[in-house]
Amino acid sequence: MTRQIVPVLCGSSKRNKGVQPLLDAVVDYLPSPLDMPAVTATNPDSGEIMISTADDEAPLLALVFKIQTDPYGKLSFIRIYSGSLEAGKTVYNATKMRRERIGRLVKMHANCRKDISAAYAGEIPAIIGLKESVTGDTLCGEDHPLLLGQMEFSEPVISSAIEPKTKDDQDRLGIALHRLAEEDPTFRTHVDAETGQTLISGMGELHLEIIIDRLQREFNVNAVVGQPQVAYKETITRPAKAEGRFIKQSGGHGQYGHVVLELEPLATGEGYKFVDKTTGGSIPKEYMSAIDAGIQEAMQTGLVSGSPMIDIQATVTDGSYHDVDSSEIAFKLAASMAFHNAASKAHPVILEPLMKIEVVMPQEYMGDVIGDLNSRRGRIEETEQQNSLQIIRGLVPLESMFGYVTILRSITQGRGSSTMQFSHYDQAPVHIVEALTRQGSKIA
Repeated sequence: MTRQIVPVLCGSSKRNKGVQPLLDAVVDYLPSPLDMPAVTATNPDSGEIMISTADDEAPLLALVFKIQTDPYGKLSFIRIYSGSLEAGKTVYNATKMRRERIGRLVKMHANCRKDISAAYAGEIPAIIGLKESVTGDTLCGEDHPLLLGQMEFSEPVISSAIEPKTKDDQDRLGIALHRLAEEDPTFRTHVDAETGQTLISGMGELHLEIIIDRLQREFNVNAVVGQPQVAYKETITRPAKAEGRFIKQSGGHGQYGHVVLELEPLATGEGYKFVDKTTGGSIPKEYMSAIDAGIQEAMQTGLVSGSPMIDIQATVTDGSYHDVDSSEIAFKLAASMAFHNAASKAHPVILEPLMKIEVVMPQEYMGDVIGDLNSRRGRIEETEQQNSLQIIRGLVPLESMFGYVTILRSITQGRGSSTMQFSHYDQAPVHIVEALTRQGSKIA
């Protein structure tokens, strides 16, 4: 494909206008699986790169790309790259390293489904009955394990508290939120241990508005939703070393755990890394998973605002154990203590989410729009002209962008539009830090 011609089709799916021409264009213009390059996958056991072709007789390779819940159960939409699937057979989830049984295999026509006995390379069927598989998982044959590249999902950047209006709504709310979280990997829900509130988190105001609308429309749940709050994070800015000891003697079998820990800041977006550098058997290897779990649990509550901590490498360098009294819980608690002790020395800071923004408007409003973005601590990265329209691209802190669409429409007399998506976390300015410190509350 040289992409010298780009078909443009107009219509409205809500009013069923232009849908058929769109489907015809997909059939006529888009390439078939046989026209596309072969897909590469990795053997999870050997690390060998394998090439998979669109052949019904080849080993199975399929991707779960969407989960959808409905009154009849969970639908797992899959794309089959090679091989075939049969209803009632067992497949292997290479991502989870679990076997999954295919209950029913269906072909979807909008909201209508047709049972089929098998599906082949190039097809996009849906499976009813998968229990462990989620969006991004790879399905294959257990005798030919293959793993496609992992999908990466951004962390939520905005949160709201949600409470059911009635007792009946409370019973339905938990089930509905669980199903929505299964469908959407960028939507999260959890209960705040300190306040007892149920928090929902997503990628922006519109994302949460759609979730709330679906709660009422699809699950018949009426709820009261609080004002959206930015999901701040914390990190450290310098290396630090500390130790944690958990020793408890109660006359009988006691508890003993001792961990020496070094923390180092990582580059933005690297998340969390755990390294074991102990030597001479100072800590038995069977306790390392408990130490890792203790550190990750401690990272959920930062030292400045209580927000989760990110982009940290934790290295266990030394420690000690007791032949009788040592246990996994003792080392987990010792690791948590060591982490907090080291983090307090590592100059922790608050991070705020920055969003990529693109604003499109007529030329005459460009100055006003740029001035407004500058007042919101925005950084303009580039501008582009397309005919009579101007496009502004840049970075803005999410904290200053609530209600921006309404303001933009006012500035441009309804002729401007904008899109935002998460970019990265960056250190928050002093006034944000002071406000969060005064509140003393956990934001994320």
